[in-house]
Amino acid sequence: MLWRPGSPNDRLAWGTGAIARPRMGRVDGTDLDDYHAQARCPWAGLMLLKYLLKPEILELIDSGEWSELRAFLMQQPAPEIAELMGDLERRYRVVVFRLLPRTLADEVFALLDADLQNELLEALASDEVKALLSSLSPDDRTALFEELPAEVTRRLLELLPESKRRETLALLSYPRDSVGRLMTTAYVTVRPEWSAADAIEHVRKNGQDSETLAELYVTDDHGRLTATVSLRRLILASPTARVAELMEFRPERVLLSQMDRELAVRMFRRLGAHALPVTDADGILLGVVTIDDILDVEEEETTEDFHKLAKVVPIEGSFRRASIFELVYKRAGWLVGLVFLNLFSGAAIAPFEDLIRRRAVLITLLPLLIASGGNAGSQSATLVIRALALGELTARNARRLLLRELWVGVGLGAILACVVFGLGYLRGAWSLGVVSSFSMMAIIWVGCLVGFLLPVGIRRLGMDPATAGAPLITTVCDVLGILVYFIVATWVFNMVGGGR
Repeated sequence: MLWRPGSPNDRLAWGTGAIARPRMGRVDGTDLDDYHAQARCPWAGLMLLKYLLKPEILELIDSGEWSELRAFLMQQPAPEIAELMGDLERRYRVVVFRLLPRTLADEVFALLDADLQNELLEALASDEVKALLSSLSPDDRTALFEELPAEVTRRLLELLPESKRRETLALLSYPRDSVGRLMTTAYVTVRPEWSAADAIEHVRKNGQDSETLAELYVTDDHGRLTATVSLRRLILASPTARVAELMEFRPERVLLSQMDRELAVRMFRRLGAHALPVTDADGILLGVVTIDDILDVEEEETTEDFHKLAKVVPIEGSFRRASIFELVYKRAGWLVGLVFLNLFSGAAIAPFEDLIRRRAVLITLLPLLIASGGNAGSQSATLVIRALALGELTARNARRLLLRELWVGVGLGAILACVVFGLGYLRGAWSLGVVSSFSMMAIIWVGCLVGFLLPVGIRRLGMDPATAGAPLITTVCDVLGILVYFIVATWVFNMVGGGR
């Protein structure tokens, strides 16, 4: 049982450690003091606010104790409040957001999903919406607008000041999946002829709104990026040292505005960067991409790949808030397509009806064999799709990796052949054991071949290799497995004269 003082306000005070508490509280068998001892863990506070104190927060809202709830929320970190709001009903969510101080509300709003941001914008007055939109960084504002309907975007753009409206429209003009959509224009530039003291003073005056100050960007008279200099080097250098003496130019650490954002993710991962500058084809500095936006992209791309692997049209927004109609619509297309593709399985069996009538026991092993081929193919496809996404599988090494996968298929087939030989012998005779073992080896080998070639072939066609997910691989392997099984069976029984 969770120890609770009398009023909701007392319980909130207990939850934040504002009053003493005995060492007797337990939740699901866990000592509550352990939760507080683990406060340095990233999930500890989130669990306390979202799961343990949510009932007290709702009780304060229902009882109208606004001042107590506002005082409590002011003590909480923005990420925990954002997580809590995502778990509340709409009517409670708006109340909690209105109780937040302006600066805290701005932080929380930037952390919410796009659909929750849109929901709040619909519930707030125009002046409140204007203040929220203005507080967002350029890249976060662009990310919000690209998720909204065109009419809503047009209405919200009219609320922005002229300078921020031009800035947002410029970012929205880039292709949807390009680096230009991710970059922010909030950064600090310096000149090579400045002294370290001048550069630091410039940062002090102009760096308040910059998303990153770890690196400063050196530009010439035409706005071209010539080099970068770390703030650390400026601070440690002599005040009279010139920026030109401290800066360095590394062209491999520059993004192009039209570059695909997946390439940017790979560059950040390879370089271990926290922020990278963005230029156009002429080298003009346009903005900066920071690691928080890259992490968002990586999460979106990974989620999209998982959806495609399962043959689900990628779901926009959160799965938790997706409607029944949307989920049916996103999943039905591929399922209908796979139904028609499975018709080939029946067509593959038809030529062997006479063999099946004479050897009906063959049917008992068919599901086991084709399922094994589909599983092997799905394993291969998963590894290949991930290798393609990470850039580990390229045209240069594709032949060597294909040959390796085929040998892997031989090894796996041999192991499983030993298993099914005994099953075939027990079900029928030694001839059925031979059929099942040889068929298993061939089916596993074919499954590995299909699992490798299908994603690679889809990539060569300019499509996402994740489209070659488990359902498609399994369906193709089923058709080929049926053909292989009955061809092997026909060959073996013909050799033994149809006997046992």
